[in-house]
Amino acid sequence: MPDLVVAGGGPVGLAAALYAARAGIDVEVREPRPGPVDKACGEGLMPGAVADLAALGIDPAGHRLAGIRYLGGGRTADAPFRHGEGRGVRRTTLHRAMTDAVRAAGIKIVERAVGEVEDRGSHVLVDDEPARYLIAADGLHSPVRRMLGLDRPPEGRRRFGLRVHVEMQPWTPYVEVHWAEGSEAYVTPVADELVGIAVLTERQAPFDQLLAEHPLLRERLQRRPLSRTRGAGPLRQRSTARTRGRVLLVGDAAGYVDALTGEGIALGLAQARAAVDAVVMDRPEQYEAVYRRLGRRHELLTQALLSSSRVPAVRRRIVPLAARLPRVFAGVVDQLARPA
Repeated sequence: MPDLVVAGGGPVGLAAALYAARAGIDVEVREPRPGPVDKACGEGLMPGAVADLAALGIDPAGHRLAGIRYLGGGRTADAPFRHGEGRGVRRTTLHRAMTDAVRAAGIKIVERAVGEVEDRGSHVLVDDEPARYLIAADGLHSPVRRMLGLDRPPEGRRRFGLRVHVEMQPWTPYVEVHWAEGSEAYVTPVADELVGIAVLTERQAPFDQLLAEHPLLRERLQRRPLSRTRGAGPLRQRSTARTRGRVLLVGDAAGYVDALTGEGIALGLAQARAAVDAVVMDRPEQYEAVYRRLGRRHELLTQALLSSSRVPAVRRRIVPLAARLPRVFAGVVDQLARPA
């Protein structure tokens, strides 16, 4: 039987498989969708994520990112990355590069989903097939998390994400975050002639209506055709635990706060590495503590920004305050950009 089955062939699941193979673990990936998998995301890799991918031998094509820029209320605040560059990368480009690395490592990808999981103490049955461990990296609405009873009902308001692409030359090396009363729009250059636009909001509305809240951005995109809109949400997902016997949850499957701070891939890679370390040591219970440590900084900063942004008077002051306190703003971005 294999040492490890990974449920989910997105970036975090593929990274877990690569970390496992490097540790000498017999691993296979279960992913029902053939070919590169697309999803609604900001597509910006923080410097920490770029470094972690490079350590795995993965160097996806994209566009350099110099930092984060906030825009709103007629003000602008810049926070250049202090430790290396980020990179804007199309989700499909990243997935293709990681899949190539997995296949080059001789890791088997089985084109089917995980349907049943049963922990037998000394091993786990995955669709009646034995394996020593299962790592679930099957996304925001993880079927494995749900079938193990680890879902925790979300609390508070629900947020959603929409993303399109527009064919045009990027006008900035920054990830631009445009703040409006009811949404944030994220601009990420992902190629020499391609820009991604993602909107986060509590409103369920067509992309054009949400874009209208950002007149500066809407004017720049006038008369340019937008790609098909992809959506995701509700973004806030929680789990009661990240381990259940010999099953470990990583990435969005383990829980998700919000895309507001944009370090999802970097955090997911760190979780994948920690989960594999726990498997190697045959101590799955240690992953829970490491998971909490890895996510503490991200969750505190994301929750603080998310909570404050829901108060209209505070929300209007976020960009002006960042502009008046550039060192503080740059320090927060630096914390998010560092490797987890």
